[in-house]
Amino acid sequence: MKVCKFGGTSVATAQQIKKVANIIHSDSSRKIIVVSAPGKRYSEDTKVTDLLILLAEKALIGQDTESELQQVLTRYHEISEGLGLNDSINKVIEKDLRQRLALDKQDPILFMDILKASGEDNNAKLIAAYLQSVGMEAAYVCPRDGGLLVNERPQRVQALPEGETLLADLRNRNGIVVFPGFFGYTKDGTLRTFNRGGSDITGSLLAAATRAELYENFTDVDSVFSANPTVVDQPCAIHTMTYREMRELSYAGFTVFHDEALRPAFLHSIPVCIKNTNNPSARGTMIVKERECGTRPVVGIAADNGFSTLFVDKYLMNVEIGFGRRLLEILEDEEIPFEHTPSGIDNMSVIIRDTFLTEEKEARIVRRVKEELDADDAYFRQDYSMVVLVGERMRDTTGLTARAASAIAKTGASIQMINQGSTEVSLVFGIHRKDETPVLRALYEEFFQTAVAHV
Repeated sequence: MKVCKFGGTSVATAQQIKKVANIIHSDSSRKIIVVSAPGKRYSEDTKVTDLLILLAEKALIGQDTESELQQVLTRYHEISEGLGLNDSINKVIEKDLRQRLALDKQDPILFMDILKASGEDNNAKLIAAYLQSVGMEAAYVCPRDGGLLVNERPQRVQALPEGETLLADLRNRNGIVVFPGFFGYTKDGTLRTFNRGGSDITGSLLAAATRAELYENFTDVDSVFSANPTVVDQPCAIHTMTYREMRELSYAGFTVFHDEALRPAFLHSIPVCIKNTNNPSARGTMIVKERECGTRPVVGIAADNGFSTLFVDKYLMNVEIGFGRRLLEILEDEEIPFEHTPSGIDNMSVIIRDTFLTEEKEARIVRRVKEELDADDAYFRQDYSMVVLVGERMRDTTGLTARAASAIAKTGASIQMINQGSTEVSLVFGIHRKDETPVLRALYEEFFQTAVAHV
């Protein structure tokens, strides 16, 4: 039995959904189908989720929402019309959206989640109706009824293990289960959404709970590539990689697979296959627990920007017990997670994603570090990128760091930070954002000499 997740571009139009139906029909083991909200139809298009966010924002400030509502309804109407469905599904979707808009708005976060989740929820209803119309035994299953339980606020949304038994029963249902991604329900029935890209998480959770033989994640590329194809010309395809390698690359900017989605599959050793809805016969990328590593030490190179660094200097910091803990507690008070903490004997740096910072928070943090930790100096610097080399064989390769540093030096870029994880599967270089593209290309040239080679 396979669990299949289809991303936003795979379900953006009637034509794409017909491809999805053909993929499902071609393999009877594809029993549980997780779907996203309709994505972009072309590069300048707007995702339905973004339309729903705008709709919710208008509703929250008391403005008329009819125009925004009609934009969303039009997208579904165009899809249903292209699929040859009657108007009843459009009425179901419109009724659902109007009911959501009429809900209490005193909790803006809760209201926003309810509106955003309608993208996946209504698309699942529509796709189930289409599968039925072409003769397949299929049924929409709401995450609340299916058993996708999540934790309470204010903690970041995560699935609760108590729901796994209920989700496991999906394997025993007759026909095809069409399950909306992206959201679940607390025990008291409150809807909560995962982070953007959370449909990947839903698919992985269902694959783990039902002990699927394979979790297929359908997107719009033939495979995961060893570097960003918009930066590097025709990068190598990665045909097999480990969970750890994919996790590191996803974290560092590979958007083909949500970085939190691997955990459920990893815990139960469910293989994951990234495949292309537009080319389902392509080999794709298998993500597994262990793999034959071959001779190439680096499987992929990724880069992500939008980082700031908190620099803290204090003489004899290295002999002051509890300094690091107290510094991180200040960040904890501001509800700020950190990415890396490289340090020296008298200084310590904390790398933070810009999305967690504001000018006010930065000022408070600097003041508290100086006052409470008696630091000699503390300050923030912005506009950093993190470039990450990933590969299981890196730990056994002598001189790899020197090769990478030499390649970076040839671009004229200055290395601001080097950090290697304890597993030695990844090597991170902090650089200025302006140097990101030339550094990524230089590292690819260093470690992937033949563009047509495959890992």
